[in-house]
Amino acid sequence: MHTIPLPRIGTWAAWRDAARALLAARVPPEDILWDWDGSANELFATDLPPPTTKQVIKVPADFVEMAQWVVWHKDPERFARLYALLWRLRLDKAIIADRADPDLARLRQMEKAVHRCKHKMRAFVRFRDLRTAGPRRSFAAWFEPTHHTVEPNAPFFARRFADMDWMIVTPDVTAKFTDGALTFHEGREKPDLPEDAAEALWGTYFQNIFNPARLKVNAMTSEMPKKYWKNLPEAQYIPDMIAQAEARVRTMAETAPTLEPARVARIREQLQEVAQPASWNILNAGLVACTRCPLHGPATQIVPGAGPHDAPLMIVGEQPGDQEDLAGVPFVGPAGQLFDHLAARAGLDRGAAYVTNAVKHFKFKEGAKRRLHVNPNTSEVEHCKFWLQTEVQLLKPRLILALGGTATGALTGTAAGVMKRRGTVEQTAHGPVLITLHPSALLRMPDSARPQAEADVIADLTLAARMLADMALVKAPVDATARSH
Repeated sequence: MHTIPLPRIGTWAAWRDAARALLAARVPPEDILWDWDGSANELFATDLPPPTTKQVIKVPADFVEMAQWVVWHKDPERFARLYALLWRLRLDKAIIADRADPDLARLRQMEKAVHRCKHKMRAFVRFRDLRTAGPRRSFAAWFEPTHHTVEPNAPFFARRFADMDWMIVTPDVTAKFTDGALTFHEGREKPDLPEDAAEALWGTYFQNIFNPARLKVNAMTSEMPKKYWKNLPEAQYIPDMIAQAEARVRTMAETAPTLEPARVARIREQLQEVAQPASWNILNAGLVACTRCPLHGPATQIVPGAGPHDAPLMIVGEQPGDQEDLAGVPFVGPAGQLFDHLAARAGLDRGAAYVTNAVKHFKFKEGAKRRLHVNPNTSEVEHCKFWLQTEVQLLKPRLILALGGTATGALTGTAAGVMKRRGTVEQTAHGPVLITLHPSALLRMPDSARPQAEADVIADLTLAARMLADMALVKAPVDATARSH
């Protein structure tokens, strides 16, 4: 039996190194006792056995990502469970993708619980000003996490509050950030923190943003569990707000105006009177400063349309992708490259077209390795219509090619039934709109369905090229007649 001691601080690195050595020595799970923070007896600790093989053991990246969170769970069996799965993975790496595997399912539940605890800590830590002398402000907070999440969560607070010194005290571990250096120390009992005048102001704000008509007690206590209330200054107001909610709703209904206030009508008139930019330069300046929806915050930059300003064809996609967001140019990523390939096969010159997106900022969520695309919602598409309509008015294209549901909805008013509407031309206030699939949809298709889908898109692009040629023939005699006069 090998007893492996693990420290309370630096647990992940210690377990990882020990598990790597044990696996190299081919020690089975049943021969290991994991002793976290002296919970067993360090007198029985044994040295790690020497490796029995020089072969490098590769571990799935998904397991490492999961393990570095599971080690912070409060379950005393977490280390043994992780190593048992690791022992199995050395022979069958496909287990990490088997959602029906009970061992993996239990670890995934533990990972989810730790992530939930991590987010609760970020939401419910309340700092108090220590009002110490010195060039940097100093704050302290007391928190009681469900799991051992102080150490993996501390770097977030270091980034968020880098301009001040702070300390988060818990019964488990204390994190200190002083002069830009983050350190960890033993936990301790709740310190005697000074009163903070800002808490009264925060409490007033909290009460004023409370909407009694939308009160859902079960949902509130799910997001803000009562175990955290004793350390939240605003929680003292919650019982009274709940008790008075019904009466406040009745009062609001009785005193509600029958007509909208005059200021609302004035605001509506101002919104309707917003003029469209009258030139490409004004459009570009407005795009750079755009804050019409929240997407401008996390995105790297605006991605405006690109192409000749007298192009007869306007191509409208959904939104920029990861590569477009970094480059500031539309359709340069995998979807754009596939579109170029299909357009070339259809005889459609993309270089002669104006290419843009229905939404001009990249919407994403952070993934393990890269930013993952998220579809824009109806509100974001509606806010960005202002810019799309401006592009149409300035460009005056003869034909608009809508790629996918988001572009189709922005141009025709509805995104429903895109697959059935594919290959058809619809007359809109913007002019004729030819609907086809977005190339990113093709990239997500299974290999068996993709050839037919690509053939359909090529047929649509061929139709667009033919329509533009016919339009040019119709327009040419008119131009000649005008010149002769």
